[in-house]
Amino acid sequence: MPARPVTLPPRAVAAAALAAVAGGRSLDDALAVAREQVGREAQPLLAELVYGAARHWLRLAAVIDGRLRKPLKRRDADIHALLVAGAYELDRMRTPPHAAVDAAVEAAAALGKGWARGLVNGVLRGLERERSLLAAPEDPVRAHSWPPWLARELAADWPEDRHAILATGTARAPMTLRVNRRVQGRDDYLRALEAEGFGARPHPHAPLALQLERPAGVERLPGFAAGHVSVQDAAAQLAAPLLAVGPGMRVLDACAAPGGKTAHLAELDPPPGELVALEIDPARAQRLREGLDRLGLQAELRVADAGAPEDWWDGRPFDRILLDVPCSGTGVIRRHPDIKLLRRPGDVDRLVTEQARLLDALWPLLAPGGMLLYSTCSILRRENAGQVAAFLARRPDAAIVPIEADWGRDTEPGRQILPGEQDMDGFFYACLQRSA
Repeated sequence: MPARPVTLPPRAVAAAALAAVAGGRSLDDALAVAREQVGREAQPLLAELVYGAARHWLRLAAVIDGRLRKPLKRRDADIHALLVAGAYELDRMRTPPHAAVDAAVEAAAALGKGWARGLVNGVLRGLERERSLLAAPEDPVRAHSWPPWLARELAADWPEDRHAILATGTARAPMTLRVNRRVQGRDDYLRALEAEGFGARPHPHAPLALQLERPAGVERLPGFAAGHVSVQDAAAQLAAPLLAVGPGMRVLDACAAPGGKTAHLAELDPPPGELVALEIDPARAQRLREGLDRLGLQAELRVADAGAPEDWWDGRPFDRILLDVPCSGTGVIRRHPDIKLLRRPGDVDRLVTEQARLLDALWPLLAPGGMLLYSTCSILRRENAGQVAAFLARRPDAAIVPIEADWGRDTEPGRQILPGEQDMDGFFYACLQRSA
């Protein structure tokens, strides 16, 4: 018989994953590795500890640091992360406090650091006794674990919406599905969900979207493996309809991974005459291809830099271009709380420069009369309305196509959804048409 994979205590694995995130690794990557180290029954606990501690990291790390006699060494970042995760479990989870503390102490030993058992026990027992230390402060920036520099920028851009945005820093996002219209209609799939015991409701602004009452593993969704449905936020599902793709059109998805928008374009009825998807990262391109294969969809996938068309463009213009640019991700922090830990002020400056490079490089590839949809999952004005306004000033052959919609808000140029509005992620869209 083959040997059973060795599994580790979920709190130890969560601590190692969180330490990796604190050291600069993305939460998605760290959690993917972590999931291979625990049994299936421990997966929900692992995810809750990692996501929960990441959402509340800055607040809880400050509490932990205040209880340590001296800072832990860098090589003991996993013990620091274990303490933060333990504080989160005491603060937000239903685990009996004594059980949470005991499990964290044993996790320290599982990490190979038996010397830290007394430290973990002492710090967490102290927090168990003085629960007031875990209470969220009145200041919403600290209460929702935002880096001060980013909170200031959000307040400057959205002063009237500041508190609602800050609250999304520790919020949980809904799980929304996109029904593959090539297989069945939304109502038919809703009935299939209900037959399997899932509660769901149609989303009012995305015609193929169903929002689940409670998140679920994709392996439990009816027909997922056969390509009947994909996971995609309703805000992201607005992109394909906004492009207004007509029969026979040549369409480019310029920054395609992870591939949800590419697949949505390929699912259109009728589909584009030709769909080209670009992705600069080979590993992400491979995952994109696997997603298209699951859905039974076709697209011409190229691994290339969209900003260097001389390396991949065949000279034939595109009727439609979707430019979903690399951005700060400030509109999806409730899904990716590690953004609050990893993002730095200089990153936004670099991203704004990259967005402008991509716009300038791709615009000449657009056919006269064609349309480019500029998209971000950011809520920072300099990445969105500011970026588009600067591009319009550079390109006299570009004009805004107004988006008439009952979602989001008009920011001239473009339309902005703030995170949590109408149960959607924070997204920005602007339609740009090239002079005929």
